[in-house]
Amino acid sequence: MRVSRIKLKLHTYAPAALLVLIILAVWETGVRFGGVPAFILPAPSAVWIALVEQRGLLLSVHLPATLQEILLGFLLAAGCGTLLGLGMHLFPPLAKAVYPLLIVSQTIPLIALSPILIMWFGYTLGGKIAVVFLTAFFPVVVSTYDGLHKSGEQYKELLLTLGASRRQLLVKTQIPLALPSYFSGLKLSIVYCVIGATIGEWLGGSRGLGYYSRRMAGNLHSAELFAAVFLLSALGVLLFLCICTAEQIVLKKRGLRR
Repeated sequence: MRVSRIKLKLHTYAPAALLVLIILAVWETGVRFGGVPAFILPAPSAVWIALVEQRGLLLSVHLPATLQEILLGFLLAAGCGTLLGLGMHLFPPLAKAVYPLLIVSQTIPLIALSPILIMWFGYTLGGKIAVVFLTAFFPVVVSTYDGLHKSGEQYKELLLTLGASRRQLLVKTQIPLALPSYFSGLKLSIVYCVIGATIGEWLGGSRGLGYYSRRMAGNLHSAELFAAVFLLSALGVLLFLCICTAEQIVLKKRGLRR
């Protein structure tokens, strides 16, 4: 059984891993023999060297700061988004009033609102959490509301006819069936949190991978800049996989494993 799982994972991820290796090889060769200036595009080996040389500063100062902003913003967005999505499902007039405003809010570029949030909250942790929250809130609300709104419709009339209360219908049918949609929203949200934290740090601050990458870009230290981008990407992937693992555990316990 364990061997078959390993083979399945290899079959699933081997093409992507092979493609990454090919891209890195072409990248390294192109930079070394193509005459590309190092300040424009550093070689992967140079990025790795910068990552190793700066690991103390990156891993002990900037990475923890960014991770703190991401986790706090995500928890706030997940909590508020879940409550609002549930409220919109339970009270249709609320959904009619709020849903269009949520859609309109997504037409406003985040980069245009971020300076306003920084002006209100300052260059403190609160300002960056506000940017992360604004980035991650929408996917959670929509996935919660749509999941609850569309789940269990085929069982609704039957269960109500059999005497089930609306609370029982919600708890026993609609919430469990809405979990796949809900976790899809959480996975989008956690990735957006990385983007929001980076934008907040770019606008101001003294710590974080976004701040570090902005400073390196200003000094034309491209290898260090790419090292910070690599850590941001790795952090996003790791957090995404954490939500995927939580999803598998919850759905398996509910008998809804996909």
